[in-house]
Amino acid sequence: MIKKATQALQRLEEALLVLLLTSMIGVAAAQVVLRNFFDGGFYWGDSAVRVAVLWVAMLGAMVASRNDEHIRIDIAGRFLPETFKRNLGRLVTLFTCVVLAIFAWFSFDFVRFEYEDGTIAFATVPAWVCEAIMPIGATLMSLRYALLTIWPPVKNS
Repeated sequence: MIKKATQALQRLEEALLVLLLTSMIGVAAAQVVLRNFFDGGFYWGDSAVRVAVLWVAMLGAMVASRNDEHIRIDIAGRFLPETFKRNLGRLVTLFTCVVLAIFAWFSFDFVRFEYEDGTIAFATVPAWVCEAIMPIGATLMSLRYALLTIWPPVKNS
């Protein structure tokens, strides 16, 4: 059951990522065409693209966090014995988990304040809806890194 739920979550992440990226490219391209050839455009287009960039970045980070595939600078890992590499890897993963948990906490507060203020991002879309991906993504990534701290992925060297 857990495996099916995980697979469903992964498919949802990927589908949202593809949908948002396609929409973002479509709106940006339409803006360019409408501005250059018709002296117009969607008044909400630029704001929507900026929000889509935030969502694509967070969803991309969530996809990369699945198996600890984020970009990393690993200088110490090249010189340490295998035993120390595993322990250092767990320590780094735990640190990542804590940083993401802190980010999730404060981004939740930020989104809550935006909700209470009733700020509008563009058109009639509330700002908190656009920013909600931050606490959601950070929480999911923090949970993933907590699990990766306990059960690190097997790396093929």
